[in-house]
Amino acid sequence: QVQLVESGGGLVQAGESLRLSCAASGMSFSINAIGWYRQAPGKQRELVARISRAGNTKYADSVAGRFTISRDNAKNTVYLQMNSLKPEDTAVYYCNAGPPLTYITGRPGDYWGQGTQVTVSS
Repeated sequence: QVQLVESGGGLVQAGESLRLSCAASGMSFSINAIGWYRQAPGKQRELVARISRAGNTKYADSVAGRFTISRDNAKNTVYLQMNSLKPEDTAVYYCNAGPPLTYITGRPGDYWGQGTQVTVSS
């Protein structure tokens, strides 16, 4: 059974940083593409960053230059380092896993974590 567990969310002030983690189990982690999505109240879920099995990365324009996605295949974990946080980054952040093609298409895979809340105060 595939499980994705996010952690690291919290309440911070604008300009501060947070690092989210997504720990995976029950899957061949190293061959999957992993994405971080977020959903703010009243808005659709959006793709923030994704990483291929080879470590290639893509970012939404709104976070490029501030967020960094990385993976540690030995630990079956993906990270999202978020710097210079803004109030508009406030959302529930979700980890998503899918086959390698999802890195190219940008569409979500089948597996989701439960989400972690990030709140940025002004």
